[in-house]
Amino acid sequence: MVRKPNIAFARNLYQAYCIRCKSLCRELHMPQTAFDILMFLANNPDYNTAKDIVDLRGIKANLVSVNVDRLVREGYLDRSDYPGDRRKTILVCTPKAQSIITRGQELQESFFQDIFQDVDEASRENFHRVMEQVDRNLSRIMKGNE
Repeated sequence: MVRKPNIAFARNLYQAYCIRCKSLCRELHMPQTAFDILMFLANNPDYNTAKDIVDLRGIKANLVSVNVDRLVREGYLDRSDYPGDRRKTILVCTPKAQSIITRGQELQESFFQDIFQDVDEASRENFHRVMEQVDRNLSRIMKGNE
């Protein structure tokens, strides 16, 4: 019998992450969504448009728009033209954003260390292998439904 994953796992993971981010966001006077957008762009430089954030990070388009405008206004992001498509804009983290990005990445690393506390290295490696295979399977399923 295949064991079903806990339906609340993804929600719990996200909520625990938000709890961990709360004090840093408060200190920075930055909403969680703006912080998430900044970290997404910093951690995934190949995905640098508002559409990428909506599609891959799952943040609603209106929230992306409002928070990108805020990050640009506050000097944390720059917009530049997308080669070959005037309708798209590339979002680039500015040097001003670097200290926030560094602190955010340290927070993320600490969070992952904490969620894998008491999990031995072999189990961690196995978990990552399983997740990669599940990701490949999901991609295959989605391609079959296009």
